[in-house]
Amino acid sequence: QVQLVESGGRLVQAGGSLRLSCAASGRTFSSYNMGWFRQAPGKEREFVAAINWGGISTYYVDSVKGRFTISRDNAKNTVYLQMNSLKPEDTAVYYCAADGGMVLRITSRSYDYWGQGTQVTVSS
Repeated sequence: QVQLVESGGRLVQAGGSLRLSCAASGRTFSSYNMGWFRQAPGKEREFVAAINWGGISTYYVDSVKGRFTISRDNAKNTVYLQMNSLKPEDTAVYYCAADGGMVLRITSRSYDYWGQGTQVTVSS
């Protein structure tokens, strides 16, 4: 079992930056690939970024490439999402998730454990 708790979401103006954190507890964090997803009101949950267990490989949805960076610190059992040049369309609840699979995956059903989410609101 892995417990995940996100933090760092808040209201920010367009063009601003935020860093989301996801603290993990429970089973060995470093054995899991980690992902960030987001869900805007009235929309389906969508993949944002993923990082492999060792922090070497990453993958992003096209809409955030060049603006968002996923990273992890296995010593602190934490994964981060640095978000720069934020846009109003980035407004959503952001979730982190843990995947015990061997390769990076982008479908939410592939992930085994989820946090409760943190709200990010970008004003224009």
